[in-house]
Amino acid sequence: MSVMHKVFANLYQDSVSLMQISAQISKLPGIEQASVVMGTETNLSQLRDAGLDDGCKAGPNDLIIAVRGEEDACREALEIAHQRLNSKPKESNSDGLRAPTLVSLEMAAEQQPDINLALISVPGDYAAAEAIKALHLDMNVMLFSDNVSLEQEKQIKLLAQRKNRLVMGPDCGTAIINGLPLGFANVVKGGSIGIVGASGTGLQEVSCRIDQLGAGISQALGTGGHDLHEEIGGISMLHGLQALAADPATQVIVLISKPPARPVAERILERAQACGKPVVVNFLGAAAEDITRPGVTAAATLADAAGIAVALANGTVVPDSVTRIPQQDIEILESVIGDLAASRWAIRGVFAGGTFCYEGQLLCQQQGFIAASNTPVKGNTRLADIWRSEGHTLIDMGDDDFTRGRPHPMIDPTLRNQRIEQELNDPETAVVLFDLVLGYGASAEPATELLALLAKHHSSNGPLLIAHVCGTEADPQQRSRQVAALREAGVLVAGCNAQAALWASLVARIQAEKNGETA
Repeated sequence: MSVMHKVFANLYQDSVSLMQISAQISKLPGIEQASVVMGTETNLSQLRDAGLDDGCKAGPNDLIIAVRGEEDACREALEIAHQRLNSKPKESNSDGLRAPTLVSLEMAAEQQPDINLALISVPGDYAAAEAIKALHLDMNVMLFSDNVSLEQEKQIKLLAQRKNRLVMGPDCGTAIINGLPLGFANVVKGGSIGIVGASGTGLQEVSCRIDQLGAGISQALGTGGHDLHEEIGGISMLHGLQALAADPATQVIVLISKPPARPVAERILERAQACGKPVVVNFLGAAAEDITRPGVTAAATLADAAGIAVALANGTVVPDSVTRIPQQDIEILESVIGDLAASRWAIRGVFAGGTFCYEGQLLCQQQGFIAASNTPVKGNTRLADIWRSEGHTLIDMGDDDFTRGRPHPMIDPTLRNQRIEQELNDPETAVVLFDLVLGYGASAEPATELLALLAKHHSSNGPLLIAHVCGTEADPQQRSRQVAALREAGVLVAGCNAQAALWASLVARIQAEKNGETA
């Protein structure tokens, strides 16, 4: 195996573009691993850890292509990446308007004074400084970059608070602003429901579910995953809540987060109660009695949050929670389990979306199944080896442990597909639970390679496959097309992440009963 690299001095591209190029060249025959990154100390360290550093010398303003594989394949990969980096972007949009060339925030503000939002996607070492520049230029900020410290985040958000500006992030991967999807977002209908979410895939799930139920989104604002820490105090969620409360196009507000620090949760719920509009809150795993109050409705799951919000917007009856499994679903699962050997008993969850993994763990736990994970919820256990499952296991493949030096599985599902294959080959596996996340930035054909893999493992007595597809009909990948392809391959496709997790739990319960056990 050869390791090769190429350095481009003083060349910058945003992290999503670099992950997409990495994904493309990683799939080339003869390539074992590839990474396209900026030459920051953090990235250089990650290249060394991944075995992709063959003496590379680069500075933080330089761009690096690093590959490992067969020698000829490495040369081809470097050339293809070089071509992609040098290809000229389209200079005009569908309306024939030429996009200006802007090399700094200051130039953008000078040439287009009406600009009021900066999307920042630079290496984390420089992200805080760029966000502060944007705020001083009176812009709101979407900070896609991660690796920003809590101290820096607090500094940025306190400045934003003084200037009455919104900061989405750091590590904010999803937003929909005035109908425009930003980051990993989906194409949804416009409407009267506004969302503020501290979770990217959580925001995607709720906005897509609202679209599927026939309603639409006014605004979807991300906050970044650390906003509701006690040290930050929910500054961005409070600002977003206030903005939606003042927005005449928004009738119902949805708030999404993993459990916040208790004082932060109380502050947000008090503000929600006083905002003058119905608010639906899904703090994953929080007790309903700790949330519910006049004007504030607790949702047990992400899908429930969407269903309740649509009912409130339409003035209809709030639907039953998706946590209630219909008898029809039970009968279908019992019929398809068939001759599944009693020795197959374990749930194996393989997720691209971190919040889907989190919600899946909570729901399996509520059904009596304690699981291991690389990102365990309270009461679950941490995997000793993230590359090997033990008993019931739910894995977040989008966590830093798996994405260091590699594209996120939503962009390149190769590593996720390999893990699914590993679980299918494990004689203890009863059911493999996984997600498919669609939308901008995600893989153009997320099911294609997976289906080829599944065809090799088709067996009447093998593990069941249960999937959930997060997306809409208007997404580039078209949700119905992906669902149909999975079902054609024998995959059971649930309507939402929560339903998929509950189906998996039911399979495990049936298998436990075969062995005379109880969950």
